[in-house]
Amino acid sequence: MKAGREFLAFAIVGAAGFVVDVAVLYLAAPLLGWYGARVLSFLAAATATWALNRRYTFSGRRSDASVLREYLGYLVTMLGGAVVNYGAYVLVLHWASGPWAPAAGVALGSCAGLVVNFLSARYLVFKAR
Repeated sequence: MKAGREFLAFAIVGAAGFVVDVAVLYLAAPLLGWYGARVLSFLAAATATWALNRRYTFSGRRSDASVLREYLGYLVTMLGGAVVNYGAYVLVLHWASGPWAPAAGVALGSCAGLVVNFLSARYLVFKAR
């Protein structure tokens, strides 16, 4: 089942994106605060996952768009999952405290947005040829 393999690869790439997301979040938070840093960390993670998904997950499903247009399309389509992701992040920050709370918020948000992002990437950005 090709979709199953793609979903698994997408989830693995998402785990790498999670690492990028949390690293940028904790590095940028002293300058931007936890909410502003989350916007920057999302962009960094989305860029990393676009590159990895393009190379590994959806290598046989390229769009006919230019690389820049494909990247921008990926960012736009990931906004659906980002809304779910950010909402979960904010809820965790409001309900939990401690140095682990932002990372837990990113993790919960990533899980919440996974299916939305997979379907958007597979059917809107990396369409079958």
